[in-house]
Amino acid sequence: MRTTRLWITLTVCLFATAISGWAQNKKPGLWQTTTIQTWQQSPFPPGMATGPNSPMGAPHTSLVCLTQAQLDKYGTFSPDPKSGGCTVSNIVKRSNGMSADWICTGAMSGKGSVESTWYDDGHSKSKVHFVGTLAAGANSRPVEFTSESTSIYKGPDCGSVKPFVMPEKK
Repeated sequence: MRTTRLWITLTVCLFATAISGWAQNKKPGLWQTTTIQTWQQSPFPPGMATGPNSPMGAPHTSLVCLTQAQLDKYGTFSPDPKSGGCTVSNIVKRSNGMSADWICTGAMSGKGSVESTWYDDGHSKSKVHFVGTLAAGANSRPVEFTSESTSIYKGPDCGSVKPFVMPEKK
């Protein structure tokens, strides 16, 4: 169960980080993203998803490197190849943001909505709302969560932070 909880947390944080990177004047380089995830329906026992030892419900800050190649191909960070079967589709870009569907078909399956808004070329906010199921052994448990993120551009040099490897074309 701990592995599943960690997998969900990492997937959501990485996805929220990616979506927060969409910006009108997109800049390759280092971005700092802070994400808070809340559960409307948790697959975990009461208190497990929001207890003192859980990353859920607490802010999670990460650094992500955005490359020009990712901007050219995706308009944002490339999807993490280890994201567990989640993809972005139906992207609609606006002058000050974007929206899309988030579809997962792995251990966590279902559909989410994504919205991102930027306020200038170095700040953005995003929100993911997901409804689906989580495989727990032979059973599936319903899940629903909201993840909200803010991102700040830190500079053109990613330093030791490595970008996601872009998925190969099939």
